[in-house]
Amino acid sequence: MAHGANPRKGADSNGKRKWSNQQKLQIALEGLSGQIEISKLCVKYQIVQTQYYQWRDQLLKYGKQAFEVKNITKKEQRLELENQKLKRIIGDLTIGNASSD
Repeated sequence: MAHGANPRKGADSNGKRKWSNQQKLQIALEGLSGQIEISKLCVKYQIVQTQYYQWRDQLLKYGKQAFEVKNITKKEQRLELENQKLKRIIGDLTIGNASSD
């Protein structure tokens, strides 16, 4: 068994392995490096090939965000949208109060 590939370590209540984002990135990059066949990589980490290809595709789709200047999290995006919404409401209330005077 490969170092760090213990399927029980970090497993959830269903016995499924929980991979951290860092581990997924490492595995996807290792597969993309061409240094190891994907089938052997999957055996090494005890994952199915479809799992590897999902992680690889996600890395290729969203990897560019690592180089974007304004790289914000989903939570930050949600808070920014909420902030904009609240500012609009305050603006509408302010206008409404000014016109009723």
